[in-house]
Amino acid sequence: MSVSRRAAAQGALALGALGVVFGDIGTSPLYTVQTVFAPSDPHPVKVSHDTIFGIVSLIFWSVTIIVTVTYVLLVMRADNDGEGGIMALIALIRRRALPGGSRAKAVLAALGIFGASLFFGDSMITPAISVLSAVEGVEVAAPSVSSLVIPITVAIIVVLFVVQRLGTGAVGQMFGPVMAVWFTVIGVLGVRGVVTHPVILEALSPSYAVSFLFGHFGTAFYSLTAVVLAVTGAEALYADMGHFGRGPVRRAWLLLVFPACILNYLGQGALILGRPATISNPFFLLAPGWSRLAMVFLATVATVIASQAVISGAFSVAHQAGQLGYLPRLRIQYTSEEMMGQIYIPWVNWLLLAGVLTLVLAFRTSAALAYAYGTAVTGTITITTLLFFYYARHQWRWPLWVVLAGGGALIAIDLLFFAANLTKLVHGAWLPLLIGLIAFTIFTTWQRGRELVTERRVRAEGPLPEFIGYLHAMDPPLHRVPGTAVFLNRGKATAPLAMRANVEHNEILHEYVLILSVETTPAPHVPAEERLRIDDLGYSDDRIVHVTARYGYMDQTSVPDLLPLIHGADGDNPLHDDRLSYFLSRIELVPGHAPGMNRWRKRLFIATSRITADAADALRLPRERTVIIGSRIEL
Repeated sequence: MSVSRRAAAQGALALGALGVVFGDIGTSPLYTVQTVFAPSDPHPVKVSHDTIFGIVSLIFWSVTIIVTVTYVLLVMRADNDGEGGIMALIALIRRRALPGGSRAKAVLAALGIFGASLFFGDSMITPAISVLSAVEGVEVAAPSVSSLVIPITVAIIVVLFVVQRLGTGAVGQMFGPVMAVWFTVIGVLGVRGVVTHPVILEALSPSYAVSFLFGHFGTAFYSLTAVVLAVTGAEALYADMGHFGRGPVRRAWLLLVFPACILNYLGQGALILGRPATISNPFFLLAPGWSRLAMVFLATVATVIASQAVISGAFSVAHQAGQLGYLPRLRIQYTSEEMMGQIYIPWVNWLLLAGVLTLVLAFRTSAALAYAYGTAVTGTITITTLLFFYYARHQWRWPLWVVLAGGGALIAIDLLFFAANLTKLVHGAWLPLLIGLIAFTIFTTWQRGRELVTERRVRAEGPLPEFIGYLHAMDPPLHRVPGTAVFLNRGKATAPLAMRANVEHNEILHEYVLILSVETTPAPHVPAEERLRIDDLGYSDDRIVHVTARYGYMDQTSVPDLLPLIHGADGDNPLHDDRLSYFLSRIELVPGHAPGMNRWRKRLFIATSRITADAADALRLPRERTVIIGSRIEL
């Protein structure tokens, strides 16, 4: 590829990143400064020269340290074969031979899973606060219709979730240009404000942030609960890295998003400096009167894009959690032939819709929702930073003093924000923590229950080599019927329950037998040439083979698509014939008195198992050729 074509491709990726990666953090200027000075805040910040300069300086340095330094320059270096996000970081720690043993890995993985759990709280709050804050601009542009803010917000959110099943492919091409317009406009508005009071540029000096934090610690500490809103969406820079690449995301942030957001924050500070009454909604009041209705429309579109990005992120996190064994296999629809990452999970979609609508109707204003927002964000950021420095120390061999000094300073800043947001517990900060705890409980319960079911299933299935030996020792030999049978199995260690039942009850076996195991690796993708491992199980003449198909956690699993690869690798098996049948084993779970889990967790595990996607659908098996044989396991 020529230099010019490569540059054009990188530019296109950077433009696409604007629409997917930066929607959340790019719409933060809508509500951050307004929330800081909101009179309804339980710990209000009074408007004065010192507080304005201190707040603007805190916002600038918070965005610089947490987003630019922590995520853009450091954390994004830790990619799992190109993929990012806290789930990818967990996979990196699990797959590498790092010091500390399995116990240390389990603790770190649990910490990471809690961070991912908090992301679901963020996924509910972001659409609610973003769309609500944009529509609230109507109160400035057309006060007579301010009573319609809630109905309009609800309508937009319902439409947003209803169209999720159509996928983002059709509208995705519009996201980048729209957000480019958005960042240009908010940057220009920021310059307009700065020109009126250029002295606000002095707030870029860290001395104002430091003097405000230590000179007015009580006020500054509580203000961090609103300042943190400026860094919401930082995790998206890391999570969406796999779609666009590290370079385009970094360039888009450094060249456009970061300057535009900072200019707007400076402009809002300058506006309040000259007209303190504008604290009611400094973002929209920064725009000329004739343009405010247009700004409301543009802001609404931008927040819908921001919401779309975080909803898609929730789909991705749920999908990766399922692939890594923390959730059951959910029904997934791939909505784009070009981009594997564009998926739709109905169960997650409707759960998010119910949660978002509940938040809008319960809190009713973006200022009230802001109290609940920061806890989830700061919790995820703190955990991500901790996991990154652990990985950097043990995988990249960073010097201990660098990890302790650099990591300690960054984590201390993260913990300061987290502690400040805990002061809002009674005002709504309990909500994302509760959502996170519920999600964490479901994740860990499913993981533990899955281990127990596997133990009991292994005992019921018995060793596969022993079963194959039993088949060869049968006298007279087992009757072989024409056709090919594909038995789906969990691995090569045990015999498929469906195959064992077919032999023991029907006393038959197909002429050709393929035992197929599908493995999900911690890597996001597995090349086609590394997909298969074929084993004749020690007998080359019995027409029984075991095939292991390896997929990355971001790959689409399709068993019929494997058959040409298997036939090409092992031509003795006629996988193309018309008498090919697939056999699945279905397990019925019932609560019992076996040790290993509390009874309430057993019931939660069984309840969670009911949302498991049908295996035939998940593996793309043709229904007319699929036979399901049931079994029962008591927990």
